[in-house]
Amino acid sequence: MTYRAETAVDEPDPDGGAASALTDAAARRPGHPGLSTAEVAERVSRGEVNDVPVRSSRSTPDIIRANVFTRFNAIIGILFVIMLAVAPIQDALFGFVIVANTAIGIIQELRAKKTLDSLAVIGEAKPTVRRDGVAAEIPVGEIVLGDLVELGPGDKCVVDGEVVEADGLEIDESLLTGEADPVLKRPGDQVMSGSFVVAGGGAFTATKVGREAYAAQLAEEASRFTLVHSELRSGISQILKYVTWMMVPTAIGLVISQSVVEKNDWREAVRRMVGGIVPMVPEGLVLLTSVAFAIGVIRLGRKQCLVQELPAIEGLARVDVVCLDKTGTLTEGGMDVTEVRLLDAGDPADAGGGEGAAPDEAYVGQVLGALGASDPRPNASLQAIIDAYPGPADWECTAALPFSSARKYSGAALTEPSGEASGWLLGAPDVLLPADDPVLGEIEDLNTQGLRVLLLARTERELDDERVAEGVRPAALVVLEQRLRPDAADTLRYFAEQNVAAKVISGDNAVSVGAVAGKLGLPGAEHTVDARQLPADREEMATALEDGAVFGRVTPQQKRDMVGALQSRGHTVAMTGDGVNDVLALKDADIGVSMGSGSEATRAVAQIVLLNNSFSTLPSVVAEGRRVIGNIERVANLFLVKTVYSVLLALLVVCSQVSYPFLPRHLTLLSTLTIGVPAFFLALAPNKERARPNFVRRVMRYAIPAGVIAAVATFATYLVARHHYTGEGARDAETSAATLTLFLISMWVLAIVARPYTWWRIGLVLTMALGFVIVIVTPWLQDFFALKLVGTSMPWAAVGIAVAASLLLEVAWRWVGRRFPA
Repeated sequence: MTYRAETAVDEPDPDGGAASALTDAAARRPGHPGLSTAEVAERVSRGEVNDVPVRSSRSTPDIIRANVFTRFNAIIGILFVIMLAVAPIQDALFGFVIVANTAIGIIQELRAKKTLDSLAVIGEAKPTVRRDGVAAEIPVGEIVLGDLVELGPGDKCVVDGEVVEADGLEIDESLLTGEADPVLKRPGDQVMSGSFVVAGGGAFTATKVGREAYAAQLAEEASRFTLVHSELRSGISQILKYVTWMMVPTAIGLVISQSVVEKNDWREAVRRMVGGIVPMVPEGLVLLTSVAFAIGVIRLGRKQCLVQELPAIEGLARVDVVCLDKTGTLTEGGMDVTEVRLLDAGDPADAGGGEGAAPDEAYVGQVLGALGASDPRPNASLQAIIDAYPGPADWECTAALPFSSARKYSGAALTEPSGEASGWLLGAPDVLLPADDPVLGEIEDLNTQGLRVLLLARTERELDDERVAEGVRPAALVVLEQRLRPDAADTLRYFAEQNVAAKVISGDNAVSVGAVAGKLGLPGAEHTVDARQLPADREEMATALEDGAVFGRVTPQQKRDMVGALQSRGHTVAMTGDGVNDVLALKDADIGVSMGSGSEATRAVAQIVLLNNSFSTLPSVVAEGRRVIGNIERVANLFLVKTVYSVLLALLVVCSQVSYPFLPRHLTLLSTLTIGVPAFFLALAPNKERARPNFVRRVMRYAIPAGVIAAVATFATYLVARHHYTGEGARDAETSAATLTLFLISMWVLAIVARPYTWWRIGLVLTMALGFVIVIVTPWLQDFFALKLVGTSMPWAAVGIAVAASLLLEVAWRWVGRRFPA
C-alpha cells in the first residue's frame, strides 16, 4: 500500500481518517509487520515504555505550594503568630480568615486540575502502531521501543524515531526548531517527537521513548502548564508591587509611632501596630483571581471545552477579531456527492477510458473509486467520494502525489484492469485549469450556490514532475455539498452583537466560501476576496483584511501573515482551525482554538480545545472570560480601596502621633462584611461587559480617591471623638465611632461597585449592613469585637461625616469616570 495524503482540496482530515473504523483484516499492512506481541511484552518488562506523564495542569504539591507560600501569607502568618502571643483570640481572627481563604483556593484549583486532567485524557491523540502486521490505535503511554508508528497528515510524532516507509512525507519541525518550512523525509531520516506531518505519509521505528525523547526533554524544562499573556494577572502583580512599596515604610513608621505613644503598654502598642498593617494587605485579591479562573475552567469543562492555559479564557474575552476556518468550523465534517459532470477531454474516441477518449460516467466512477481506495486516511471530501463510488477491486495504485495546501491538488498513478497506466489529479479547478478556461464559469455558478467543486483531470506527466499540473485534460467535475453546522449562524450572530469581527479564512474557492458564509448570515459575505490577489505589504494587507470578511484560496503562510497584519493594527486576534495548515496561524494568534477532532498538531499549539467539536461553545468561552475579567475588576476596587485607606490612615497616625484607632478585630469585621463575603459572590456572578484594556489604570483611578476620602473622613471622626470622650472607656468609644464611619463609607463603596443592581446584589448589600447592625446591638458581640456606641451625639456625628463622605465619594466616582475614561 502506498501512503497518501489528502486527495481533496480542503484541509487535512482532523480525526485522522477512518482508520479507527477499519476491521482487523482491512487494517493489515504489507511490508514491515512491526513488533510481535512477545517482543512488546519483553520491552514492557524491561521498562522501555513511553511512560512520560502528560502534565495538563500543575501537580498537587505545586498547587498547595503556590497557594500557601506567598509573600502576603508570610506577612500575615508572622503577624498572626505575634497576635496569638500578645492579644485575645478575637484580635487574631484575620489569621483564620487567611487559612480559610487559602484552603478555598487550594480546593478550587484541585477541582479544576481534576477537570483539566480528565479532559486532557479525552482529548489525547492515539497514534496508529503496527504490531503483528495489524495497525491499531493505542494510547501514547503504551508505545514501546522499536514500535512501528504510522504517520498521516496532521499526525504528531509522539516519540523520536527513524523513518522506515515514506511517501512524500513532509514533517514540520517548527515547534522544535523554529524553522517554518516542512522537511521532506526519506527512509533512514530521523524524526523528532513534537514535530508533525503536513503532507504525505509513512511509518517510523521508535528509537527513543519516555524521558529520552526530544520533546520530553523539552517538557522537563517547560511543562505544558504555561500561561499565555494575561493582563489581569500581570496587572494584579503590578498592583501588589506598588502595595509592597507603600507597606514597608508605612509599617516601619507605624511600629515606631505606636511604640512611642503606647510606651507604658508594649502589648497594646503591638496590637495597634498589627491593626494598622494587616488591612494594607490585599491578600484576597490574588486568591479570588485564582478561584475565578479555576471555577471558569470547571464551568467550561462541563461543556466539553478544554482550557489548556487558564488565562486563555481571559484572552478570548478581549478578542475583537476572530478568524474562522470554514471546513470543520462553519461546516460539519460530512459531505455528500451531489453530481459528477463529465467534461470533454479532447477528441472523442470510444466511450472507454483510453488515450484521447472522452470518459464515460462508469469509467470516471472507477477512477474516483480507485483514488479513494488508495488512501487509508480519507478526509471529508474523499470520504464522500468513497461513499458514492466504492473502490474497484481490479485497479492498482502504483504511485501517489500527496495533497499540499500550497498546491491545492493531489494525484495518483493507477494501473487499470487492461494493464494501461494512467495518471490522475484531483483538486481545485481554478488551480488546475488555465484562467481563461470556459469551464471555470460553470464552476463559478456552482460556487455561488455554496457547493464545493473538485476537478478530476488526467495528466501525461510523472507525478514527481514539478509541472505535473500543466496541460492536464479535464475529465469530470465532482460537485460536493457541505453540511452546515446548525449552530454556526447563532454563533456568528453572537459575535456580531458583541462587536467582534468575524473573518472567514479558507483554502477553498472564495466564492464558494462566501456562499456558505452568506447562508449563515455573516455580514459582508457577498464581498469575497481571493487571497492570491492580496498585497504582500503588511499595512496594505491589514487594510484589505479590515475591509473584507471572506477570504478564499488562502495558503498556510498567508493565514499566518493575515494574523500578524491584524495584530499590527492593534487587534486581539483569535484563530480557529482543525487542520495542519492552520497550525502556523494558531501559534501566532493571541488565542488559538482547535476542534477536538482536529489534528494532534493543532491541539498541541491551541490554548483552547473544543472537545465536542461545537463552534457554538465559543460564546460560552467568551462569556466566561468576560465574567472573570469584569468581576475581578469589581472586587479589585473593593480590596484596593481598603489598601489605600489603610496606608493613609497609618500615615496620618504617624504624623499626628496618636494611638492607632483600630484593633485587628475591628478591621477583620469590616473586611469580612464589606469586602470578603461580597467579593466572593461578586467574583462568581454573571457578567457580560466587554473586556477592556488598561486594567491597572482603571482600577486605581477609583481606588485612590475613594481610599483617600474614606481615610480622611474616618480620621476626622476619630479626632472629633478624642475630643468628645474623656475618662474610662473613652478609647473604646472613640474606636467605635471611627469604626461606624469607616463601615458606612465602605458600604457605600460596595453599593457603587455592585451596580447595576439586581435583586440579589441589593440583597447582598442589605445583608452585610444587617450583619453590622447585629454586631452593634448584640451584647456578647459588642464585647467580642470591643464595639459599643456611647451616647447619641457622637454616633450621629459619625453618621453625618460618613454621609457627607459618601456624597463626596459619589461625586468623585462620577467625575473620575468622565475625566479619566478607560
